[in-house]
Amino acid sequence: MAKVIVHIDLNAFFVRAEELKDHSLENKAVAVGHLGRGGIVSTCSYEARKYGVRSGMPMNKAVKLCPSLIIIRPDYRFYVTLSHKFRNYISTITPIIEMASIDELFADFTDVVKKQRNVEEYFRNIQNTLYDLTGLKCSIGIGPTKFLAKMASDYQKPMGLTIIRRKDISKILYPLPLEDMFGIGKKTCPRLKYIGIKTIGDLANALNNNDPKVYDLLGKYSYDLKEWLNGKGSDKVITEYDDPKSIGNSTTLKEDTDNYETISNTFEIIAEEVSERAKKENMIGNTIQIMVKDLNYRAHNKSITFVNHTNHAKEIYDYAIKLYEKNFLGLPIRALGITLQNLINIKDMKVQMTFFDYQMHEEENKTKLLINDLNRKIKGKPLKRASEVKSNGNK
Repeated sequence: MAKVIVHIDLNAFFVRAEELKDHSLENKAVAVGHLGRGGIVSTCSYEARKYGVRSGMPMNKAVKLCPSLIIIRPDYRFYVTLSHKFRNYISTITPIIEMASIDELFADFTDVVKKQRNVEEYFRNIQNTLYDLTGLKCSIGIGPTKFLAKMASDYQKPMGLTIIRRKDISKILYPLPLEDMFGIGKKTCPRLKYIGIKTIGDLANALNNNDPKVYDLLGKYSYDLKEWLNGKGSDKVITEYDDPKSIGNSTTLKEDTDNYETISNTFEIIAEEVSERAKKENMIGNTIQIMVKDLNYRAHNKSITFVNHTNHAKEIYDYAIKLYEKNFLGLPIRALGITLQNLINIKDMKVQMTFFDYQMHEEENKTKLLINDLNRKIKGKPLKRASEVKSNGNK
């Protein structure tokens, strides 16, 4: 029996979060991001999209397309809080959850739907309940693999609900433009179009007919795409496991990018998530490791260890972005993550610090007693501890 894999994607998440704080923003052209040199659109409202504004677009270009655009600076801490509410609600239905990013997750509903008479009505109820509990809107995609579930959630937005079975692939996916294909990046798409691949159906036919031009262009990735478009591919939802030595989060970007602001913003979001998890567990760490995956899905790791333990989001972000700048600046990235390592419970750290302070106090007392004893035995200017010497030059 095929699995029932579900992909749930929060619609225009950052903008929706801002609307929940300020209802006057609803039904207006809004973009979350920064204006100025290098500023890009992180997320925009559906009203802004009517003007051609898109995520990842330079903000200056977005303003030219939509002069009435309202620009909101991101509030990542609030977004992380809402994301946790989203996850917590879905976890009451199924424990098999994989967070793909701050605003989307995969979940295995195979066992859950066995008990449902009307599957579509059941998922529509989940959609509406999430909205009632959190105010968040989502699209839900259902399929036997993660790829088909992801494509299904993208098929109708906002508040869409789509089921793609293996028998539906040619009918639903083949007519779509190549740009809508998950896994085909902005740089690869024009190259495929240049050799005549304009729709997802064109790509599927070329792969199934072993077109050498397509295989040469895509390399080993061709075999993954071929499996996906034939209803195969992964159906395994990878749940998080607790590692007492580390706390980490990672995300797959919506599209491959080497844009500094996009990567920086993503690191900032992940740092908030890691920080919140660490604080919840009362843990602090003194090693930060970042992971980036390149266009070939190869993972690269770099880490740094420092003296003082921390679980503060800003400090985690600062170390992470410095590691990125030093090692990966300019590299097109498909996924990235941050892990806080060498963890210790805050209570244990306090005990260690108390013991350390006690040792320091004991050493100071021993030193003071020794100096006093020496001063009693010698004549002349008394000896002093270095800490007692004034800055005016007295010795």
